Amino acid sequence: MLSVIAEIEVAEGRRDDFLAEFHKVVPHVLAEAGCVEYGPTFDVVTDIPAQIPLRRNVVTIIEKWESLAALKAHLVAPHMTDYRVTVKDLVVGSQLRILESA
Repeated sequence: MLSVIAEIEVAEGRRDDFLAEFHKVVPHVLAEAGCVEYGPTFDVVTDIPAQIPLRRNVVTIIEKWESLAALKAHLVAPHMTDYRVTVKDLVVGSQLRILESA
């Protein structure tokens, strides 16, 4: 099982616009073979000292995939290609962490 943490930095003040587009693709991704979990999250204010500083323009996608092959197929799925075109003006940058369960 693979876990993916995808951090998407969105343009200033455009987080809600990004999330609206992201939510449109979620049902398609959840229907993909090998997708276990896929959903957006964002930083929340707490009083927990170890928490990193609040990032208002970052959306963190939490994903779980049954295999690397399933993840690779997801990355080239037609709906993901379309989604990337749709959000290109909303996204400043992104990074992935791909993790394996211990």
